[in-house]
Amino acid sequence: MNPDPYAPAASVTAPVNRLAELIQQMREQVRQVILGQEIVIEQVIAALLAGGHVLLEGKPGLGKTHLVTTLAKTFGGASARIQFTPDLMPSDVTGFRLFDMKSQTFQLRQGPVFTNLLLADEINRAPAKTQSALLEVMQEQQVTIDGETLKLAPPFMTLATQNPVEHEGTYPLPEAQLDRFIMKVLIDYPAREAECEIVIRAAAETPGRADSGVNVICGPAEIIAAQQAVAAVEIVPEVVAYAVALAQATRESRSISLGAGTRGAIGLVRIGKAFAALDGRGYVTPDDIKRAALPVLRHRVQLTPEIAISGQDVDEVLLAIVESVPAPRQ
Repeated sequence: MNPDPYAPAASVTAPVNRLAELIQQMREQVRQVILGQEIVIEQVIAALLAGGHVLLEGKPGLGKTHLVTTLAKTFGGASARIQFTPDLMPSDVTGFRLFDMKSQTFQLRQGPVFTNLLLADEINRAPAKTQSALLEVMQEQQVTIDGETLKLAPPFMTLATQNPVEHEGTYPLPEAQLDRFIMKVLIDYPAREAECEIVIRAAAETPGRADSGVNVICGPAEIIAAQQAVAAVEIVPEVVAYAVALAQATRESRSISLGAGTRGAIGLVRIGKAFAALDGRGYVTPDDIKRAALPVLRHRVQLTPEIAISGQDVDEVLLAIVESVPAPRQ
């Protein structure tokens, strides 16, 4: 008799065990540079394994750029950064063709999206046309320039940042575009001890060499294989139904004016699989779905005006919903 009702009898654990070892090595490398942000590192790696994109919200100077470059180094991938501004054009993101006088031909100038990990800094500072250019790349993982479609080399992941305090001169992302991000990860100031260690290290390092000690753990091909292994993680129908019930509960809550759609339930399952792989399991449990609930759903719902005025935030409302929806019993 199977001791765990969520573990299929034919579950193959060896590939997941190898995957968990690879993930652990990657986490250790990132921790060398990004201190005091364990949950952020875990959630970003989970999003990478799930093949999704992340919306990072936090104040400036908390290591978002270092996180992207360090994570890319662990698998020998390329990284790029775009500073979004009101005058940024779509071609500044995707690229363009430039006429070369010497060869008398148009030459392609690839934009920064042709990378593995892309940091889109302050995405809400660019106008809607430029935002949609990036979001189209995120959805299709391809770029069309002058009628020619160019595929991006996998793996491809976007980490877009927003400043939660400064909103003057910004263009808020519409709900349909927010829904394209699999997770919204909140990055906050580290604890005092971690912040002291960050200051000591930064003051003793040569500028620009903060991630010089990061080792390459694997290659892009291994990340693609890891994504395939995560997609193959088993999940029983009862746990799928639980993820759907959580998404539906956000639509039925009187505290929420706009609930999560079907893509939210899909995100719960995909991140649930990634969390299971992070723990070395080849199957998803209800606890994995609960663990995914806040980062996957917080940007997909809107509070009613009276709840927002009362001072409650989205996470508090979502936690109450998670507690109210019964999980499958063992």
